[in-house]
Amino acid sequence: MLNLDAPTTISRIITLIIAFTLHEFAHAFTANALGDDTPRMAGRLTLNPFAHLDLMGTLMLLMAGFGWAKPVPVNPYTLRRKSKAGLMLVSLAGPLTNLLLAVIAAIPLRFNLVPLDFISGRFLPTFSQFLLEFIFINLALFLFNLIPLAPLDGEQVLLFFMPPAFKRAYENIRPYGPIILLVIVFVGPMLHFDILGIIIREPLLLLTKFLIGIR
Repeated sequence: MLNLDAPTTISRIITLIIAFTLHEFAHAFTANALGDDTPRMAGRLTLNPFAHLDLMGTLMLLMAGFGWAKPVPVNPYTLRRKSKAGLMLVSLAGPLTNLLLAVIAAIPLRFNLVPLDFISGRFLPTFSQFLLEFIFINLALFLFNLIPLAPLDGEQVLLFFMPPAFKRAYENIRPYGPIILLVIVFVGPMLHFDILGIIIREPLLLLTKFLIGIR
């Protein structure tokens, strides 16, 4: 379990409300723009956080730095009629929104508009601490959601670019995606085989350093 001091908890609560809400809204907005009104009919074409946040996913992000929101329902057939890339674009919209949020939050630190420090406030986060947490979590969500396993967004991105011959082979393991993901996230670290860390940790640190301008 990660550090849950007051400044970190406050930073994460604010971050998850913004990051999860805009991630899921981006899915809904893109689907609606491509002619699929399923998200709108389900009440997901909104910036109201309560329409998107999942209780367990929110608690997991607070306690373990890993979490999720309610998936946005879409109609794949409607999207594919509009564009062959429709489902992929809807899936990609969420992670790209998290990346954009991280880039925007990094601007004050990158250009020294906010002094970069790693000192935590006693009760409230410093602005620098909040921005760092915001950048870190949004980049983590960006990278995590691009893992090409169901039910993550990366699966549809992979399937769109995958040659037909490979798609047939992938269909055999596709139903086991959630189980594989659970093993990677929870079982791997216990067995000292942290695949998730290998996939995400190094790119996450490199991207964070690049965005805020440190080596």
